Amino acid sequence: MVRISQADAEARHVKRSDYQSCTVAFIDCKKPGSHLKQNYSIIGPGVTSSTEQVINLPEAHGFNIGAAAMPPGITNNLHIHFTAEVFMVYDGEYTFRWGPNGENEFVGRPGDILSVPTWIYRGFVNSGDNEGWIFTTLGGDNTGGVIFHPDIIREAADYGLYLSKDNVLIDTTNGDPVPSKDQCIDPMSAQDVAKLRAYSPEEMRKRVVTADDRDYRPGFIDLELDGCGAEIAPVIGHGISQNRDHTARINNPHGFSMEWLRVKPRQGVSPFTLDEKMVVIPRQSGVQISLNDSGDVSLDLGAWDTLSIPGGTVRALKNVGDEVVELLVIVSGDHQKRPKFRSHVIEAAHREGFVLDAQGYVAEAHLIPNYGMVAE
Repeated sequence: MVRISQADAEARHVKRSDYQSCTVAFIDCKKPGSHLKQNYSIIGPGVTSSTEQVINLPEAHGFNIGAAAMPPGITNNLHIHFTAEVFMVYDGEYTFRWGPNGENEFVGRPGDILSVPTWIYRGFVNSGDNEGWIFTTLGGDNTGGVIFHPDIIREAADYGLYLSKDNVLIDTTNGDPVPSKDQCIDPMSAQDVAKLRAYSPEEMRKRVVTADDRDYRPGFIDLELDGCGAEIAPVIGHGISQNRDHTARINNPHGFSMEWLRVKPRQGVSPFTLDEKMVVIPRQSGVQISLNDSGDVSLDLGAWDTLSIPGGTVRALKNVGDEVVELLVIVSGDHQKRPKFRSHVIEAAHREGFVLDAQGYVAEAHLIPNYGMVAE
């Protein structure tokens, strides 16, 4: 087990008030209609091109977490990613567009999640009536940067902006020297754009999990214990659910898994460890996280906070508020994760008639032959 101090735990708790935006993160930052974008790098640098970007938690996780916000009508222009890019809408309405000229679209609303395939042009516009908020998760520690649409790269030069081959923004209006052509990323040719794979709206819809699409079911071995019974709705890949009937709608490799965890008032999740790093982002306030076997370290999470829990650390969760809380749970790796609940939890679940099968899924104890008590 990995013990964590209160100070270290608080350093891994990035509160909503700690997020710091950058308005010069990308090459389109001076384009009218895109100049009011705010980019956030919460865990890892993401794909920012600016040396001014503040990164709240630089530690490598196997994925990056960021956020975007912008006034109504402002656009994030078409660009390509090399690793997974997942949008999690927490507030407002955003229209996501994709294709060589952004000819396809999907309207995302609070609670919706969209995973856009790599190597296609994508962008989004705030189509709502407030600033809104989108969290993003990007695959890998090194995302490789982005390729902006050829029109955006050419137009940016009119505003004195260039993008180096090292993905660093060059701003000649701030005194940077005008770069030579061989220092900059070349706009993608029309022939190369034409080779990119096309995704129809029907295909992209299969990569969306809306609030109405969620399949919530009891998630853990403690489902019948007092004060437990939290539910999980899978989104991407093999997560921490111990329910064998759970299948994520989006299942191609991302480098991470993603699930919604729903916890009712006075309900929680019993103490367990996980080998991998785990990040939680609640939509509502009211969740208290206890850490270490003794539970001597605790954190109260506010709405939209981000908490990173190291692998090997005991954690327990409880909703101490008066409303249902939904938390996004992101864990590194494409493999099935194996939560290891403390021995007293396993024993109590066994008394209620439940055990874990050899694959780590909840089963009725009378169905498992020669069951040996599972303990850490």
